[in-house]
Amino acid sequence: MTKLIKGKELSEKIVENISEELKNYTKKPGLTVIIVGDNPASRVYVNKKKRTAENAGFNSVVIELPEDVTREELEKHIDELNKDEAVDGILVQLPLPKHINTYDILERILPEKDVDGFHPENVGKLVIGLKPYAVSCTPYGIIRLLEENNIEIEGRHAVIIGRSNIVGKPMASLLLNRNATVTVCHSKTASLRRVCMQADILVAAVGREKFVKRDWVKPGAVVIDVGINRTEEGKIVGDVDFEEVSGKAEYITPVPGGVGPMTIAMLLSNTLELFKLHNDL
Repeated sequence: MTKLIKGKELSEKIVENISEELKNYTKKPGLTVIIVGDNPASRVYVNKKKRTAENAGFNSVVIELPEDVTREELEKHIDELNKDEAVDGILVQLPLPKHINTYDILERILPEKDVDGFHPENVGKLVIGLKPYAVSCTPYGIIRLLEENNIEIEGRHAVIIGRSNIVGKPMASLLLNRNATVTVCHSKTASLRRVCMQADILVAAVGREKFVKRDWVKPGAVVIDVGINRTEEGKIVGDVDFEEVSGKAEYITPVPGGVGPMTIAMLLSNTLELFKLHNDL
């Protein structure tokens, strides 16, 4: 019988533990999120981050900037936050408008305040096996899910569908650093289904509704579904056809309630670690 990997329950436990730890400190961690434009999905997500952070005991601030903000104006806000000792973590919500180079902005954030783990210094440290200031939240959350469910990583073949800088690439580094054999697939991968069938751990992060079918999955595999897609009927589904794959996989994450809640939990975890770093705690 397929076991569910419930991110919602673990994320609530992590946030509760963080909230308890903060009672030991007189100061509160500061998390500032910058959102540019009025993307509805981004706004919902940012509001959820702010609410969860505040409930856990953080000082959480959202800076809202118009769609036509210049790069110089956005950089000025980041520079001010970099200097502000009350701010431990800075997050620029993606995507940014097309007239602003995303990588210029992410690199502007100090590595030790880069709560998303996207700065080249943090990415580089992760790749070569050193400890970065912060690790990309979604892959970090997936590792926590695997560890909390006592799922062996070392020596297993992990296949990742998707090579994004946010999920696919850092996920590969995290798994490699734990001695998995890793294959990263993408739109140019030949015989994608055959590659996926070899996976002991399959991570789907491609952004396509019910893309992974039953015959893509090896019996007994661990299936991690990162996708969040809205059907024509308005239902939220993942990149994996849950109904088909459950029953064949040994473990699977549901959508919603799987990987998604872990992303915000790890954001708070990263912020707490930066707070402790900045205050020598």
